[in-house]
Amino acid sequence: MSSKDYRRITTNTLSEMKISGEKIAMLTAYDFTLAGIIDKAGIDVILVGDSASNVMAGHETTLPITLEQIIYHASSVIRAVKRALVVVDLPFGTYQSDSKEALRSAIKIMKESGAHAVKLEGGSQVVESIERILQAGIPVMGHLGLTPQSIYKFGTYNVRAKEKKEANELIKDAKKLEEIGCFAIVLEKIPATLASEISRSIKIPVIGIGAGKNVDGQVLVLHDFLGMTQKFNPRFLRRYLNLSEKIDHAVKEYTKDVKNSSFPNSDEQY
Repeated sequence: MSSKDYRRITTNTLSEMKISGEKIAMLTAYDFTLAGIIDKAGIDVILVGDSASNVMAGHETTLPITLEQIIYHASSVIRAVKRALVVVDLPFGTYQSDSKEALRSAIKIMKESGAHAVKLEGGSQVVESIERILQAGIPVMGHLGLTPQSIYKFGTYNVRAKEKKEANELIKDAKKLEEIGCFAIVLEKIPATLASEISRSIKIPVIGIGAGKNVDGQVLVLHDFLGMTQKFNPRFLRRYLNLSEKIDHAVKEYTKDVKNSSFPNSDEQY
């Protein structure tokens, strides 16, 4: 399906894209420079993900990132973006136990970063939080399947919903998120056939990561996509660059040039 030339992507745009059969392209970003590059290149949605905890701060999980830190990253991204829809993750601990706290967290993100929407993980257990956020007029993207903020509960990053009981619960949760007003859902690391079934059974867009191609769009972590990270090698990841290798080469060349006094040359000085 050919892409329509949208000047600005909104939640309504994503609905139109699903109806027309146009796939939705989504990447993470955490800083002004890279967000500006991918926005100019035509990405539809930018997720300021709690994956910043991993790729920006070096933590093992997404759990340590704070609300203030995600707002810092989101503010940097927003200042660069002209076209894409910017969605920001609610960090672990800011919405799970108290719907009023969830609303306060979402409002803080929207007011202080200028974001366009928030995303949070979970189904039936977070419905009250989602409803309260939606009542305040804040768009919400859901996230089902493998939910990294619950990694210590799962104990593994293996594929979710392979068994019929969990698959049925996931389908039920997806329909519930649509019913209460989420504008889209991310499905992470679930069987492709199940993801396809869910995408067909609900009217809101379904964005996959490790969920096969028969959904409404795809999302990847930018640092994985660019090959800046090397140790993370799930089956669903396609690296479009090997930037780690290119940066390594550039730094070695620069170091060599500095040490042998070939940088700067006569044209590179005042």
